[in-house]
Amino acid sequence: MPQHEHMERHRKLHGRRLDAAERERKAEARSAHKRSEFAQKVHGIRAKLYNAKRFKEKAAMRKTIAEHNERDNKHANDDKVADGAVPAYLLDREGVSRAKVLSNSVKQKRKEKAGKWDVPIPKVKPVADDEMFKVLKTGKKQNKAWKRMVTKVTYVGENYTRKAPKYERFIRPTGLRFTKAHITHPELKTTFHLPIIGVKKNPSSALYTNLGVITKGTVIEVNVSDLGLVTTTGKVVWGKFAQVTNNPELDGCINGVLLV
Repeated sequence: MPQHEHMERHRKLHGRRLDAAERERKAEARSAHKRSEFAQKVHGIRAKLYNAKRFKEKAAMRKTIAEHNERDNKHANDDKVADGAVPAYLLDREGVSRAKVLSNSVKQKRKEKAGKWDVPIPKVKPVADDEMFKVLKTGKKQNKAWKRMVTKVTYVGENYTRKAPKYERFIRPTGLRFTKAHITHPELKTTFHLPIIGVKKNPSSALYTNLGVITKGTVIEVNVSDLGLVTTTGKVVWGKFAQVTNNPELDGCINGVLLV
């Protein structure tokens, strides 16, 4: 069992109190009063930091509330047909309906910020640490075991400089470092060999994301400048996200689907 998980272990063995949910609800209700009390007492640099933090939280809350409120935007609705005769000067006008509308670009930005996408493989089997890392014995008598070798495919940036081998904790073998991927465009039904820009999210662990480990289901960013994709404003799209659909360590290559 990992260290510092005694509460989780106790909960698994003995369950929770019958009034646990009620106690949590009450604690949450009291938290507003406690925050207020702290805000009135605190002073100096702590007050500045606390106020800055609360300002950001409130701004995020206001943004969320504004998103939920119904937007009264107008957009074209060809299905709506006017009742009765329409004058000649109104014939070329489209029917207009009022509805909650958000543009695709705004939606895409929000998805990227939240790290949530409509992906081809929504659920993947998580990769355990024992499978991911191989323990390397070091020291004069081979009695130290703090180093780990990554056994899966990784992506390392072009300007990456390795630490001194003596102090490097996670070793990513050069033979398992990939820089390009075969990415299929779902609408064009064509596959392109594109350079990888970075690893956006590995569903198994945040540590794997930081190490640039690429397993099945990982969301990577690829360079699509050669494809000639443009935004609605006419700018060339440089990087786009794609999900890996195969096991790269078994196939010897990275295959994926572009998220459009």
